[in-house]
Parts: sequence; structure tokens; C-alpha cells
Amino acid sequence: MEKKTTIKQAQNPDSNNKTLSKPRIFFGLLFIFIAIIFFLSFISYLLNWKADQSQAGTMLEKSVKSSNLIGKVGDWLGNFFIFESIGVAAFIVAFLLFMVGTLILKKKYFKPWKTIGHSLFFICWLPIFLGAVTKGEGVLSGVYGFQVMDFLKSIIGVIGLWLVLAAGIILYFILEFNLRPSAVRHRLGELNENTIGRVKNMLPSNEKFEADEELEEMANDAEPSENTDIKKSEKQPTAAQPTDNIAPKEFPKVTVSSEIETISTPNKTSFETEEPKSVSFDLSPADAAAVATATTSSKNLKTEDHFDFKVEVAQEVDELDEIDKKSADLVKEHGLYDHKLDLANFQMPKIELLKDYGNEEISINKEELEENKNRIVGLLKNFNVGISEIKATIGPTVTLYEIVPEAGIRVAAIKKLQDDIALNLSALGIRIIAPMPGKGTIGIEVPRKTPTMVSMRSVISSQKFQNSDMDLPVIFGKTISNEIFMADLAKMPHLLMAGATGQGKSVGINAILTSLLYKKHPSELKFVMVDPKKVELTLYSKIERHYLAKLPDAEDAIITDTHKVINTLNSLCVEMDTRYELLKNAFCRTIKEYNKKFSERKLNPENGHRYLPYIVLVVDEFADLIMTAGKEVEYPIARLAQLARAVGIHLIVATQRPSVNVITGMIKANFPARAAFRVISSVDSRTILDSPGADQLIGKGDMLYFNGNEIIRLQCAFVDTPEVEKIVEYIGAQKGYSSAFILPEAPSDDPSNSVGAFDPNEKDALFEEAARIVVSTQQGSTSMLQRQLKLGYNRAGRIMDQLEASGIVGGFNGAKAREVMISDLSSLEDFLQNLKN
Repeated sequence: MEKKTTIKQAQNPDSNNKTLSKPRIFFGLLFIFIAIIFFLSFISYLLNWKADQSQAGTMLEKSVKSSNLIGKVGDWLGNFFIFESIGVAAFIVAFLLFMVGTLILKKKYFKPWKTIGHSLFFICWLPIFLGAVTKGEGVLSGVYGFQVMDFLKSIIGVIGLWLVLAAGIILYFILEFNLRPSAVRHRLGELNENTIGRVKNMLPSNEKFEADEELEEMANDAEPSENTDIKKSEKQPTAAQPTDNIAPKEFPKVTVSSEIETISTPNKTSFETEEPKSVSFDLSPADAAAVATATTSSKNLKTEDHFDFKVEVAQEVDELDEIDKKSADLVKEHGLYDHKLDLANFQMPKIELLKDYGNEEISINKEELEENKNRIVGLLKNFNVGISEIKATIGPTVTLYEIVPEAGIRVAAIKKLQDDIALNLSALGIRIIAPMPGKGTIGIEVPRKTPTMVSMRSVISSQKFQNSDMDLPVIFGKTISNEIFMADLAKMPHLLMAGATGQGKSVGINAILTSLLYKKHPSELKFVMVDPKKVELTLYSKIERHYLAKLPDAEDAIITDTHKVINTLNSLCVEMDTRYELLKNAFCRTIKEYNKKFSERKLNPENGHRYLPYIVLVVDEFADLIMTAGKEVEYPIARLAQLARAVGIHLIVATQRPSVNVITGMIKANFPARAAFRVISSVDSRTILDSPGADQLIGKGDMLYFNGNEIIRLQCAFVDTPEVEKIVEYIGAQKGYSSAFILPEAPSDDPSNSVGAFDPNEKDALFEEAARIVVSTQQGSTSMLQRQLKLGYNRAGRIMDQLEASGIVGGFNGAKAREVMISDLSSLEDFLQNLKN
């Protein structure tokens, strides 16, 4: 008996649940339904095509009746696919639609690419073959089959047509079934072994047939000798006849059974399913010993007992924990959290709000290019600097001439000629890049005589910006090679801008803010704007309820007072610490991971979690803040630059004077991304970029951008003040939040702002109720009083100051809630009674 081996896999209870999304189910069933419609239409059309052929073109007439199962739609499908196209090969199209439907439903009944290959071959070959068979009569071949057949017949004749068809099908079978001569011989050999060879092995050998004949003769004679008996037992040890007890030397008459028993052959080709019955003989002692030895040897072949051997393959267990299950249930019930729901109807600004400056294609002045080339080559030749190759790249405002010096020319010799080249070309702002990064050339940037405008509309409407997946896409303008240049503020992560007055620095800030307004929803981005000049950023006050953030007691969202700037920066530090605390509790490293978890409903808002928008701090005229506030401004700026990027707070700091006492080493170390417009001296250029070059710019938006690795020359996109006004008016006219984004309270060291003595006669009407809420929850938080008592921030803040003055809560404790000094409500009632007395 053969051993039974059972393989059993430990199945996960959810492994068989192949969940399909609703779109997959819809489109899968749709394809299958269309395939059935096609199949029924084609079948019905073939049965009634002569009657329905005359109805072609009458699909919209109600008086005409159709005999097709699918109606006039079926007539049209049959006429289009069978008569006018590929004949009966149209059924292959229905089959392909059915296959696509099953694949969408994750039912792999077919091998997709192999099935498509076979289908395409027969779609091409079958109509031609049927056209040749039917000679174009009927609809089996379709118009395609008839036309191709008729063309081939006129070119190569009837015999040639059939030779081409035969060659096509033979080539198909050769390629599909690998019908090489050697492979055919190999497969014929295997077929021979599996049929004739197996039949031969099933037949008994000649020795066993001779033994049967001898047995019959011995049974008829009834007097066999002892030697014959031994010979018989040697020749046929397993196929003996069942008899009674036989004496060693005397055999009785053996009755030959007419039933043929199964013969076991050495090759084990027998198909018996039961073990042969045991046969008993009375043998001599010698014969018994021989039989016992054979039996023992046969038992030794069985090395294992007869029992069921089960093999279990353990599968990987991938189960959701309780939090993930709960979040999955919430997502299934309510969907992902939509942070845009409060302003669901908010419309992003339109491209038409930006001014169209007409054609901005770069015009090529061949005379100017040739003249500059000759002057550069002639000057370098006068100084014994040979050139082997020169190439010009025309940009919006600058033309880059790349030269390849001859062997043996030192790079420093060319860099020293910068002023001489500028004199020879009579141009302002010659800049030599020696060598160019990643190239074996030396670049000479020469301003064009007629620069081209780079408008904000042209870069905003580009596909590169519209299809960008950056977190905070910032668009600057175009490079020398006329490519749109944009960067991700979230990866910079902070930007330091510098430039002299009138060189385009304010326009650059407006370009950055405009690109962010065109890409981010109000729920995803907030601005904190600091404008000591009071005129640059005041345009954006109209979008206060959409995009701006401010302090609780601030009247204007655009900060112009230096003392309020200090409080705002300290408030941002408190917000930063609060966000880091939220990220720590959520086990996240970045704001992107945190918001993703919150959207998937894995974070509980009751524990203080909320959706965190990006906050961009824009500081104009940073030098003025340093002069008036000094270290009080530098310290929070440096702290935010060091830590705030992971929690989504990014800085854009601009200044006119990039001196070392304004841009200190601590600030520069945390601002790897820098944008430099034209500055006065080379010292200022080295301060902002750590290299010269910004003093050679030509102004009017010409800038250098340093990303920490290389310096790129750009022409900043131009956005005018009326364009900014249109954008902010379009946004401000829409529904916004009830107020600007409120920043947390900042700790103040000013004694004038401290809480004074408590006067019971001036306490708020809700003082006692607020005290009971604070003591019962043991949480001294102004925002909690706002929610519980439905108050504004200012009144809730005054009540909290009264609670502090009376001794119920402790002082301000940064991002944490105030400490509650009274432990229970009974003690509070005694305390309030004493206050009344």
C-alpha cells in the first residue's frame, strides 16, 4: 500500500477575502456585460443578416422593426464588426472584452499577453482565409477579408494566395509549438514511450508464460518430480495458485482456475489497487528457509510504517492591531478626514487674474551673437588664450558663451580677464564661471541688449507647475537655458533673500507668495507676515480669514510693530514646541506623516490632535529688525531655523543689506537656500552667497539662486502690484474662516503685562462657572474655556488672568496647560465663599 501524504496549509481567515474596490467591480462587470452584448448581437446577426442588411441606416426610425436579439443596436454592431470589418473574427473581439473584464475582477482564467497575441493573429488571418474559401460571398470574411484576399489574388494568383495562407498558419504553429525537426523527433519519441512502451511493459514476460504452460502440464500429469517443484518455485515465486496443504514430495491434482489473476511485473506497470492475497504452501525445510529469507528481505524494503503523514505550512500572520482596526472602521464609515471641508467651495485663483504680456519667445539676434563671439575670441587671442570650441546659449536676459580652451591653458588666466572682456563688449554684468559645474567648459555670461520679459502668467500656466507634486512649490522664473525653475520650500527648508533697493527683491517675494496661493488650499497653508516698511505686504491683509495667522490680541494680521514681532516670533516657538509634542505622541517624524495619520483617523482629536497646516514666516527688511530689537529677534529666528522644518514652519527672510552683523553665522548656517539679487559690492555677495557674482548682476529681476550645491542664474518672474491685488481680492471675496489662524500665547517678560491684584468687585460674570470647569477638569486652558463657555478669546483670556490673580490656577507654562491649585470642587466652594466675604 502506498503512503498517504496530506499537505495542509494554515489559512488566514482573511486570506480568501479578495476585496475589490467599487471602481474595479463596476468596470469589470461593465466589460463582461459589453462582451455578452457583442456575442449575442453577432450570433443573431449571422442568423438574420440578409433580412437586417436592408435596415442599415434606419436605427432611429421607430417604424422599422429589427429581428436581432439586441435590437437595432445589435444590427449596428453586427453590421459594423462582421460585414464592414473582420467577419466572424469579430467574436474574438467579444472574447477579448470578456477577458479584460475577468482580469479587472482579478480572475486570472487566461494568460493576458499570450491570449492577446493569439487573438491578433487570428483576427488578421481568419478573415483572409474565409474570404479565400467563400470567394467573398456572404459575410463570414467581412470587407477586410474580401479586400485583402482580392488584392493578394490579383497580385500572386490563387495558388500564391493559398501558399501564403498555408505558410502563415504553418509559421504560427512552428513558433507557438516549437516545431523544430529535433523537437518533433523528441516529442514523437516521448509519445512512443508513453503509449506503445507502456503497453509492452504491462504485458507479462515470456518466462512467466512458459511457467504457466509447465504448470498446466504438471497438473495434467499429476506426477511431478521434486526438481520440477523447485524449478517452479524459483521461476514463479509470487503468482502461485491457491491450493490445500501439499506434501513435500507429492502434488495432488491442481485445478486450473478459469479466472485470470493480475500479474505483477518487475517494472511495476500493473494498475492493481489491492494487495495480492497470500498463498500458503507446504514446503520442505530447505524450501521453507529460502522462502523465509525472501520474505525477510522484502520486509526490509519497507522502511516506514503505514500511517498518514501531514505537512502543515504556516503562513505569515498580518493582522491589524486595535488602533488600526478602529481607524479602518472609522474610515469605512466616514471616509478619510477632509481638511478642506470647512471651505469646500473655495476656488483657487484663476490664470486670467495675471496679466498677459503677449509673446515671450526669445528673439535671436544673429548679428549681436556673431559680434560678441568675435570680440571674445579676439580678446582671448590677444592674451595668448587659444579656444578650440565655443557655444552660445540664449536666455531671457543673458546669453551664455561656453568656451573650451586649448590644452595647456590655465583657468585662472581666463578668470583674470573678466574686466577686460566687459570693457571689450561694452556690457554691464559680465560674469565668468570657470569651470562650469559638471562640464569641461568655461562660461561667460553676457547680458542681452534686448532682454525678454518673463511674466508670472507664463510660468504659472506651465505644465511643470500645474502638475507639480511638491509640498510647497515655489516658482522663481527661468534659467539661462529658458527652462522654468521651481523649488520646494519644504525641502529648502528656509530661504534667505538679499538685494539692493530697486533690484527686484520685493517682486521676488510676491512671486513666491503668488505661487503658493495658486497651489495650496487655505486649510493647508498659513502666512505670518512681518513688514517693518508697512507698505510691501499690506496688500495681503484682504486674505486674513483665509491664509494669515496672528496673535490672539492682535488687531492686524500684517505685523509692522517691532515689539509685536518679538511676541510673534516667540509665539511661533511655542507653536513649534506644541507641534513637536503632538508628533511625539503620534510617533511621527514629520508633519507629512502626522497629517497622513490624522487623515486616516488614527489620531484622536479628543487627545489634542488636529490637522496641522504649513506655516510660512515672511520677514521683509530683516536688517531693520536687527537694528531695533537685536538679540531678541535673532534668537527666536535662529531657533526656528534650526528646529521648525520638521513641523512645517518655514522662514523666508529678506534684507537689503547682507552685512555680517545682520546675517550672522548662526543664521547663515541654518539657511542653506539663498537668493541674491544685485548687490553693491563683492563683499555683500560673499556674505549672502559665500562667493562673488551677485555684484555683477544687471538688476531688474536678474538673480542668483544657491541651493547648497551650485549657483544658478535666473530671471525672476515679474508680477505687478495690480496683479497681486486682483488675486487677493478674488480670494478675499470668497467665504473664509471666522477669523485668522490664532497662534498660541507667547510668554512675556514685560512686568507691565503681568497679572495685577485680584479685585472681587471687577470679576467677570462667568468667573465662578469658569473656576468650576477648571477645577473639575484639572486643566487650566484658555482654549478650553472658549469651547466650554462659548466665549471669544479675549474674554476667555481675561477670565484666565482673574483665575490666576485669585490663586485658582498657576502662571503661564508655555505649551502646557496652567497648573490648577485647588484639587476638588468642595474646596473651591469654600474658596469662592471666602472671596465673597
